Amino acid sequence: MNLIRNFRNWRRYRETVTELNRLSNRELADLGISRTEIHSVARKAI
Repeated sequence: MNLIRNFRNWRRYRETVTELNRLSNRELADLGISRTEIHSVARKAI
């Protein structure tokens, strides 16, 4: 079960990173996120 949970968490992390990377710098700024914070924000999503 841990393997499945870990895979789901990893997939959610990658999806979050991908979606945030698609946003422009302006859109990220509107959300209060800088481009350098994307991975940190994605880790918090899981």
